[in-house]
Amino acid sequence: MKVFDLAQPMRRGMPQSPNHPAYTHSLVRRHGDMVRAGGGSAANDILVMGTHVGTHVDALAHVSQDGLLHGGVVAADVQSDAGFARLGIDEFAPFVGRGVFLDVAKVHGVEILPPGYEVTADDLTAAAGDLPINPGDAVLIGTGWSRRFGDGQAFLGTAEGVPGPGEAAARWLVNRKVAVTGAETIAYERIAPGAGHASLPVHRILLVEAGVNIVETMLLSELADAGVTEFQFILAPLKLVGATGSPVRPLAVVQ
Repeated sequence: MKVFDLAQPMRRGMPQSPNHPAYTHSLVRRHGDMVRAGGGSAANDILVMGTHVGTHVDALAHVSQDGLLHGGVVAADVQSDAGFARLGIDEFAPFVGRGVFLDVAKVHGVEILPPGYEVTADDLTAAAGDLPINPGDAVLIGTGWSRRFGDGQAFLGTAEGVPGPGEAAARWLVNRKVAVTGAETIAYERIAPGAGHASLPVHRILLVEAGVNIVETMLLSELADAGVTEFQFILAPLKLVGATGSPVRPLAVVQ
């Protein structure tokens, strides 16, 4: 059995969307600040961060369309300064089931898709090949972009854009009734050069229309390098009541 850790490391200064509070980690008590009788000492720290920083899962409450959340829930009726009474990340049950990795970069014979490339339904079909996509599966889409995580500006793609699924690819996933889907960029979907996050139609299709949770900023290059396409997928967000998302450490287990 081999376990692939699909989470990017979290540290100060890591690339993230400017729309969310930055990740801050500080050691607030160091060894020696307080020494117990007998010489023992403990250190502890504090984290301040948004829920959509690093590898994370979007709750269905994260995006609305015309004031409505998934299932026609009126966003204004369920939101407060304490979060969401409905569709928060605490309603996401831990996922343990079949995972499928669709390596679109490999389909095109490259390690990393070009900035701003739109992953199409045909790309997903080609990447799947003879591998079935079953209702309830988790489908992870490989663009190679996690290889750029160490280069903050290139990873963000502010000027050049980032690769990711377009609307047709999102509907391909919805038609196959996937339970959850993930990708390597901070926005999951394709971002056009210079466009930023002004429009996120794939989020609307998946979160609002179909109720499919999205995992973002995943580390998928190791699956690509190992040629893994099918595995047991484990995904358990923190149980943050009413939150719009949660950090997560997804695992792919290969027998």
